[in-house]
Formats: sequence, structure tokens, C-alpha cells
Amino acid sequence: MNNAIIDFPLPANEPVKACLEGSPERIALDEELERQYNTVVEIPAVIGGKEFFTGNTAEVTCPTEHGHVLARYHMVGEKEVKMAIEAAMDARKTWSRTPWTTRAAINLKCAELLSTTWRARVNAATMLGQGKNIYQAEIDSAAETCDFFRYNVSFASRIYAMQPKDAKNCIDHNEFRPLEGFVLAVTPFNFTSIASNLCMSPVLMGNVALWKPSRTALLSNWYIMQMYKDAGLPDGVVNFLPGSGELIGKICTESHYFAGLHFTGSTATFNSLWASATRNLANYVSYPRIVGETGGKDFIFVHPSADAPAVAHAAFTGAFEYQGQKCSAASRMYIPRSMWPEVLDRMKKMASEVKMGGVRDHDNYINAVIDGASFDRISARIDAARASSVARIVMGGNYDKSVGWFVEPTVIETADPKYSTMVEEIFGPVLTVYPYEDAEWEETVKLCDETSPYGLTGSVFAKDRLACEKISDMLCYAAGNFYINDRPTGAVVGCQPFGGARASGTDDKAGGPFNLFRWVCPRSIKETLVPPTDIFAAYPYIKR
Repeated sequence: MNNAIIDFPLPANEPVKACLEGSPERIALDEELERQYNTVVEIPAVIGGKEFFTGNTAEVTCPTEHGHVLARYHMVGEKEVKMAIEAAMDARKTWSRTPWTTRAAINLKCAELLSTTWRARVNAATMLGQGKNIYQAEIDSAAETCDFFRYNVSFASRIYAMQPKDAKNCIDHNEFRPLEGFVLAVTPFNFTSIASNLCMSPVLMGNVALWKPSRTALLSNWYIMQMYKDAGLPDGVVNFLPGSGELIGKICTESHYFAGLHFTGSTATFNSLWASATRNLANYVSYPRIVGETGGKDFIFVHPSADAPAVAHAAFTGAFEYQGQKCSAASRMYIPRSMWPEVLDRMKKMASEVKMGGVRDHDNYINAVIDGASFDRISARIDAARASSVARIVMGGNYDKSVGWFVEPTVIETADPKYSTMVEEIFGPVLTVYPYEDAEWEETVKLCDETSPYGLTGSVFAKDRLACEKISDMLCYAAGNFYINDRPTGAVVGCQPFGGARASGTDDKAGGPFNLFRWVCPRSIKETLVPPTDIFAAYPYIKR
């Protein structure tokens, strides 16, 4: 019998390995890159622990070499999705009653496996399949994924420890029940860590999940799924369903046991799933939990007192690391006209110093965007700016799809603060800059707040600390993650829980305890030690 009260303190963040040439981690990574590059993986659906090869296949290719096939995956149909719901609900009978410390142990084992024997495998798959260089993969698929596993266990321990006080003659306690159904996890291509967390944070709290992975992240997600099994996750707790998001979403939101949606992706897709859930509301066993992180139009606001070199560094790295394909990537910048020439010159110098190319050449800082649809969308925006009367390309602007989906880091300068690329999400290596008159910074802050429908991340640069405070207050709802004298990206689990509001989602803050609360249904229990028998005991003033 295990009657220990186990404490899970806040962990240290997983160290990011430098992967220097000749280091053990670099040797292991290069070997794994070579193996995966020369292997075509067959990726099945996984339902109730069993692999299903449906025969309806599509290919996973390298973004930096779009003619090179990495894997073939089998897409599910209606039959398989319904089977997965049944398998999840069957697994729930045991998993929802499994001691939470056992669930925690599986999460912690996942972290240890990923930080050691699985690290090179998952990093290499993220690099090849999602177009990330070593550092971008290391901070995502290794470090942040480990952090989610470990920190969530500590956060969960704090939630379960939230107990009420006892009153006279009774014992009170809270029970944090899993949701009464399954959670649909719809995950993005750009972060392996987010894909894993969207499944495993509800699972840690006793829920079961159907995982709809992004087709452009299937290789790394498949290895993550295998790692769960290696860590001892029971069959059916997570069911892996490659295929049409529209089909999977429709069937899941029509199910009586649809209990939650954990989503990262486009605002339009999230709105569609939420609308579908609303239409089926009367059919559900309980009201579903809808948690989503969606689009962004993340900003840098530069005050006239700012340090130009710091601004240039933040703008370049914030906009162009991982080709601008981070939810938090800087996409628009407001800068004093007097400062803009120096900042632009510094950014051009940085652009001249970095290389663009495939992920297997580790000297490449810039890689490819994720696929042809993304390439076409971004290049169309660049072409439109080139033809515009109120915008001009002042850096980059070239693109080439002959080998991979390559787009140069591009800066558009506009005289119109409501120009389309200042307002609409692009999700690529394009930064639009609006130079404003130095004396008009307060009016421009209002523009920044009102221009975009999103509210994900943003930053302010200023040496004037009182100005920082005023701008921060004026932009109170413009960003769920706000940075002072830093770029608007790079949130760390346990330090800056991540999420935004407005059209950017439900702001449930993955990387903190807030998200985990969404996956439990509290029950308050009172036990009276000696039940009363005298109906007048509480009414002493009544004469009898």
C-alpha cells in the first residue's frame, strides 16, 4: 500500500544543449539526422494501443528539400475516429481512477526519456520534418517539452493540495475529477512541445485524449507517441489520428462524450470548432471545456528613448528566427522616424551575416517555411507590398521554391499604419514597420492597440521607465504576454506562462497552473462526524 504524501517541488528548467561539433549530443544528433534522412517511415494511426494502416496515405517531406520524402502516413476515416472515441472511453474507466502520482510518474519518465535516449531522435525529426535548425529544435522539442512534463506535475500537486479548512464536527475536502468524456487535442506544426502538451496536460489530470496532429509535424509527433508508450502510458489514453481535421472535428464534436477541446492553430479553425460544439451543446453529457491558442499579430513598440542596437537585435531575431513561424514572432513594429535608419542599417548587417538553407548544414540560421501553401501566401504578400503605393520593401523580399520553400527575411516599410501586413497575420519571415513622428508616440500607442484584432504578444523598448509603465498600461489588453526591453517571443515554461486573448484565444496560459484547472471538474465533499438528531438544536431561541 502506497500511503506516502509525495511532494513535487518546482523543477529546474531543462538545460539547452549547445551541440558543439564533437560533443556527444552533436554526434548523436548528426547520426540520427543521417538515419532519418535515409529512412522512409510508415506512420499508422494508433487506436487503443493498436496500429492501423488504412491505406489512405500521404507523404511527409522536408520543407528545405520538398522533393525528399521522410514518411508516409495513413489517414483515418469516420470508422477509425469512432473507434478511437470508444477506445478512449474504455481506457477512461481505469485511467480516471489511477492514482495521480502514478500519472505524474509517467509524465516524469517521459521527461527523463526525452532528455536522454529520445532527445536526438525527436530533435532530428523536428529539424527535418518542420524545418528547424539545431537551436530552434533544441529549445522546442527537447527543452520545452521536458519542461511541460516536469512543471505540470508540480503544478498539479499544488492543485490537488488546494483543500478547504475543516469546520467543527466535519471534515471537508476537494476532489478534482477528470472531465466526464474525452478531450480532442488539435495540435500545430510549429512546436513539437505544444503538440505534446496539448495531449498530456489533460492526460496528467486523469483525462483521455484523441490527438489530431498537424500533417506537417507528423514525423516528430509519431516519435513522441512512441515515447509515451515507452514511458508506460496505458493503451487508449492517447489515440493518434492522422487525417482530415474537418472530419475528425466534426465526428468528435458530435459525440455525446465530447468533454473538451485543446487547440493551437488558426483563429478561423478554432472558431469553426467552437461553433460546431455550440450547435451540439444539448447532446453533451456536460458542458465542454474549450481551450485555444490561435492567431497573433505581435508587435514591438519603440519609444524615442529606446536603445537602437537592442531594438535592431529584438526585431531581427524576434521576426526571423524559425522563419517567423512562431505564434509569438514579431510581425509589426512602430518606431520613431529619427531612429529607424540606424535600426534598419543594423538589421541589414545582421541579414548579411546569416545564411539560409537546409537544416543538415548547421551553419544555416534561416531555413524554409513549412510548405507550399505557406510559401505562396507569404510570397503573395511580398509581391503586393512591392506593387503598393503606401509600402515598400526595404530589406530582403526574395524567395525561391525550386528546392525548398525558402523566403528571405523581409522588412516592409509602410506609411499607412493600417496597411494589410500591419493588421493581418502572415506567419512567415516578414516584418512590417511603421515609422512615426517622434513627438506622436502616445497617439501611435493607441494605433498599436486598435489596429489588430489579436492580443497574443507584444513588447516595448524604452530607457524612460515611466514611459514604459504608461505604454504597458495603455496596451493592457493588446498582449497576453508582454515584454519590456525584450523581443515579444521566447516564453519559458514556469517563468512566462503563454497565451493571449481577443482573437488570439482563451488565454489559459500553458506553462503555468492555469491551464491544468481547465481539465478538472472539482467536487466539494463534506463528512459530518456526528450527525444531528434534534431539529431544534440550531434554534435555541424557540421555546418548547
